[in-house]
Amino acid sequence: MNIERTEFIAWMERIMERFDLLKEQMIKNQSRFIEVDGEQLLDNKDVLQLLKISSRSLQRYRTDKKLPYYTISGKLYYKLSDVHQLIRECLNS
Repeated sequence: MNIERTEFIAWMERIMERFDLLKEQMIKNQSRFIEVDGEQLLDNKDVLQLLKISSRSLQRYRTDKKLPYYTISGKLYYKLSDVHQLIRECLNS
């Protein structure tokens, strides 16, 4: 199968455009994470998806002081290391 040079170049340009779009999406996803002192902070949505629990269960973990949280501009955040610690504690009990 032979492809003309102009067709090949057009095809490669479309591929490069797709790579550029993927790069932009990756940068956008990386920038949505907040870090404090090198520690990644997760919001409610992230923790719910990570632990696969309901919002009521997450609220119960906060109330029972099993999962420390931080309020920044009225929004709740959790340190990733605290979430990992909660998982370890649940596995050991």
